[in-house]
Amino acid sequence: MNRQGAFFTGQYRNLLQAYNYALPEIEDRIQTCWRQLFGDSPDTRIYYEAEEDMGYLLDTGNLDVRTEGMSYGMMMAVQMDRQDIFDRLWRYTMKYMFITEGPNAGYFAWSCLPDGSPNSNGPAPDGEEFFALALFFASHRWGDKDEAPFNYGQQARDLLHTCIHKGEKDGYGSPMWNPDNKLIKFVPNCEFTDPSYHLPHFYELFAEWANPEDRLFWKEAAVASRKYLPTACHPETGLAPEYSYYDGTPNNERGYGHFFSDSYRVAANLGVHAEWFGSDSELSKIAERILTFFSDKNPDDYRRYTVAGVPFEEKSLHPVGLIATNAVAALAAPNHEHARAAVDLFWQTPIRTGDRRYYDNCLYLFALLALSGRYRIWLPKNE
Repeated sequence: MNRQGAFFTGQYRNLLQAYNYALPEIEDRIQTCWRQLFGDSPDTRIYYEAEEDMGYLLDTGNLDVRTEGMSYGMMMAVQMDRQDIFDRLWRYTMKYMFITEGPNAGYFAWSCLPDGSPNSNGPAPDGEEFFALALFFASHRWGDKDEAPFNYGQQARDLLHTCIHKGEKDGYGSPMWNPDNKLIKFVPNCEFTDPSYHLPHFYELFAEWANPEDRLFWKEAAVASRKYLPTACHPETGLAPEYSYYDGTPNNERGYGHFFSDSYRVAANLGVHAEWFGSDSELSKIAERILTFFSDKNPDDYRRYTVAGVPFEEKSLHPVGLIATNAVAALAAPNHEHARAAVDLFWQTPIRTGDRRYYDNCLYLFALLALSGRYRIWLPKNE
């Protein structure tokens, strides 16, 4: 890291403005997108209120509620200063998704039906890491309440403690991060990973705010993930598989060793990491390779690809999400010859409508926030 990121400088780049989009137009796009996702338009909404004081994000393709979406929604809400929606999502999550018994106690069930009926008794770690950082940001932006679960900071610290110490004393359950190599797992009881789960910029912040005895672990996890990502991303295309082994080798069991929906998030993660903590030469090279690979691809013909870039017949399920994440990669390589084109393509692309809109449009709103300098680190008020 070159220590030029916003964590050190307090300054956030508005890459959209740098590429000559007008500030009022940018702000209008952000607010319009928020209303489309969190308002009442049947063609675009993904947020729904439940009972008197709860809400959820619906995976409109699978008709379930996922920790991925709930944690994304909480992060969006804290960035948009909507504590009301944040608290509704967190109430629902704690009531219907928090696991209180068994080997996964302390984690969140990754899927349930909109009425709260469980679809799973196990977690997906990308939800936990987004929950934790969104809770820290809520604590810092709005302050903690006395009563659980709205003592946000303590909730985040407790969750992170569970994530790395689960089963340590009694052997019951498994941690979400491998204690030896400090890499996040795909699920706690397996020993492989998902490249899109690797968020070293989150771990740097966990190293600041987690329980004091856990902070060294998170610092080491940030270093480990930065070293891992270049091994998982192809040296020519930059493409990552959906699942990989710890050495970066694609895990192609059941076909998950190729570039497909999960993989798209790697590009966005590289961009946000660069924005928050400054450029890392190896990570920036990955972003440049991704931008180059997609520079001559028609979005109407996006496919599943091998990590070497060989296309399958199968079309992309989430082309709008891929356009959005590739645009965010420009934050890690703003001077690259294809960066401006990736951002322009994103700007010209409307949000998605229809059954599969949930994943695409989550990535779309995050891209708008990141590219406009509105995806921010919320520090404790005394810092």
